[in-house]
Amino acid sequence: MKVDGKDLRPIWIDRDLKTVKIIDQRLLPHELVIRDVKTADGIIEAIQTMQVRGAPLIGVTGAYGMYLAALNHPGEFIKNDYIARECERIKSARPTAVNLAWAADRVLDKILAVEHTRDRVDAARNEAGDITEEEADNCKKIGEHGLGLIQAISRAKEGRTVNILTHCNAGWLACIEWGTATAPIYMAYEKGIDIHVWVDETRPLNQGARLTAWELGKYGVHHTVIIDNASGYLMQQGMVDMVIVGSDRTTCTGDVANKIGTYHKALAAHDNDIPFYAAMPSSTIDWELKDGIKEIPIEQRDPDEIRYVQGLYQGEITSVLVPPADSPAMNIAFDVTPARLVTGIITERGVCRASAADIKKLFPEKMI
Repeated sequence: MKVDGKDLRPIWIDRDLKTVKIIDQRLLPHELVIRDVKTADGIIEAIQTMQVRGAPLIGVTGAYGMYLAALNHPGEFIKNDYIARECERIKSARPTAVNLAWAADRVLDKILAVEHTRDRVDAARNEAGDITEEEADNCKKIGEHGLGLIQAISRAKEGRTVNILTHCNAGWLACIEWGTATAPIYMAYEKGIDIHVWVDETRPLNQGARLTAWELGKYGVHHTVIIDNASGYLMQQGMVDMVIVGSDRTTCTGDVANKIGTYHKALAAHDNDIPFYAAMPSSTIDWELKDGIKEIPIEQRDPDEIRYVQGLYQGEITSVLVPPADSPAMNIAFDVTPARLVTGIITERGVCRASAADIKKLFPEKMI
């Protein structure tokens, strides 16, 4: 995507083929900082500290972590047990997004399929690159399929503004290009549809207010930042036409795990007869899980992310303490929206209802 006229992705490999470049998303929107990552440990830290975040991007980052692990192998040869251990370390960096394990395992399989060390390094780099381009293409296709949903609303409203609510950041910063939830929005904007986005701030790290608003603003999409708890009111007042969110893990039965607070949006949308869509590439679908509420692991993060709020003050990024210093806090990172509240799932192969039968129609080779 373009930022101030320059093509930019959230991750890429440097020309020396020994360094992975990432946008440090902790500092946006106030500073655009590119960081160098040269080791698997650096990749793990980037994932854990949310320098990179969003399910598709976490997967791609994990794939590049496997490449760096292969590149920096100890000794003369890449031993199977070494690279398998590195894979497990990378996969454990964050538990909820299934893309991380999917991508790391995919690179591991390519490494183990060849024998010589140089071939193994090349195989890891090439597979990480393939995963990157595939995910970018998948997001473009998600946008093409989701565009029709927005066009239908625009026609029904006779060209009046289509108001879309989104939660967290499921844009190109969370992916590679286009995003998931934002891909249909960007394509609708390109088609000249009058579109406006309600951007949930998304506490505690404010990925909506910081990242989604920054993205949309750079692209020129009309948007308004709201507090998380305002969305229900807006739906009651007829000010929301549809909700589109991303996903960190979706079961093969259509339960959607996404940033904490997504479930509340789905409940409010259901109560007000507003369509609620989750957009994701198939790499985000966990084909082995059927009950998201019981089976999807939910990450709990550092309570200080709740206690402190980051912002710009007198030209410097700083954090301030909000609650009493001795008050306990619980930082649950995700929740699960049951399939019954999801109008549809937008994937690279099309839009379907959130049910095992309909998901199977799109991905017959995946379903057991």
